[in-house]
Amino acid sequence: MEKEETALVLDFLPYGYPLEGKTMPIAQALGMKHFTLLQLIPRRGLTLQLKEEVYIGSGKRDRIYYISGRLPPEKLTETAKIQLREFVEDIVAKQEKRFVDFFNNAQPINTRLHQLELLPGFGTKHTEAVLAEREKKPFSNFEDIKKRVHSIPNPKKTIEKRILQELEHNERHNLFTS
Repeated sequence: MEKEETALVLDFLPYGYPLEGKTMPIAQALGMKHFTLLQLIPRRGLTLQLKEEVYIGSGKRDRIYYISGRLPPEKLTETAKIQLREFVEDIVAKQEKRFVDFFNNAQPINTRLHQLELLPGFGTKHTEAVLAEREKKPFSNFEDIKKRVHSIPNPKKTIEKRILQELEHNERHNLFTS
């Protein structure tokens, strides 16, 4: 799997996790490309800011000493959860084409389940309606999806909810996160 190059700081704990006995600073962060929740250890003496974008690739890292590992969803602080929601709303808006392409290209997972059915509020009827409309012509944006598929849940909000579900819970099938 491709590695993350940059991450967004969701929360910075200058004294580490309370009740764990270690007083090492740690940042809760989200990989920008694959939406991977990560625990980052900053370089000595550095303080990281909320929403700061930091380089975590394989080259020389100026602000991050090392990646401690994946961040278990249950360890997310309240601050991190708020930042996560804001970031997801922002990224879905900025990368609209990527998510509209999902509606245009989603495939069946098996004979009984389609990727579209994993979206919150989507059942067989919505899935069939989306598939019928995209046969005629690919969707161009979220507004186009809403206009052409009647009674569909808001596509942008649906994508946001699904990404947050994947990040905050262990989902069996991940559509957007690693």
